[in-house]
Amino acid sequence: MTAGYDPHAFEPFAVTVDLAVFTVRAGALHVLLIRRGQEPYAGAWALPGGFVLPRESAETAARRELAEETGLAPGVVAALHLEQLRTYSDPDRDPRMRVVSVAFTALVPDMPEPAAGGGGDADRARWVPVTEAAAPASGAAPVPASAPGTASASGAAPDLAAGCGLAFDHAVILADARERVGSKLEYTCLASAFCPPEFTLGELQAVYETVWDTALDRPNFRRKVLATPGFVEAVPGAARLTGGRGKPAALYRPGPATTLHPPLLRPSEGPTR
Repeated sequence: MTAGYDPHAFEPFAVTVDLAVFTVRAGALHVLLIRRGQEPYAGAWALPGGFVLPRESAETAARRELAEETGLAPGVVAALHLEQLRTYSDPDRDPRMRVVSVAFTALVPDMPEPAAGGGGDADRARWVPVTEAAAPASGAAPVPASAPGTASASGAAPDLAAGCGLAFDHAVILADARERVGSKLEYTCLASAFCPPEFTLGELQAVYETVWDTALDRPNFRRKVLATPGFVEAVPGAARLTGGRGKPAALYRPGPATTLHPPLLRPSEGPTR
């Protein structure tokens, strides 16, 4: 121990991690949520996450908690693109004690439902449309659900559909993460993380339109993507039927670039999808 330093002079607090994991399913942006099986907010929906153990880093804890609470295979979790979002440190964000949370975002291609039973302090995990996971319009604190239930026709949990919102300050984290993802798509090649290993330019455009909630001009989008060095690479001889009457669409894979020059900026004004 460093001479003159008294650790008891400072009130102890905990460090947690929370994850906003996004994917695109059926043309809509989805986020991975867990239903809490323990207090506080037992029965409420929340972002996956948990406490950082004494001898692990925040990123290690994030991957461990994601695997534990969702049942996703450790190898799948280890391969995710995980990016640190920001730190949330409001003194009253957790009713148990002072808790500082390091939030991460993860971008994944479309995946099956996680393990139905959840794990850790979660009793269920599922993909939910981001529009259904929004906080109540009043801005009030989320109300824990009194009883578990099945998903609504929209794919959301019944308590979310009723406007109960997410536990803790997770609605704020979710909003910040979605904005980060939207901004990152302008300057980086992260959009390909939402696509299968080989994809059409139409599938790539659908990612941008879904995350930005904006319709894009197809020829203009194609021109910008193909003119950006290293963004995508054509798969020689590969093509895929896309449901139309035209010829099969060419397939592409992510190129070596990590940033876009010039950036692919969101339209300042334009029709929503």
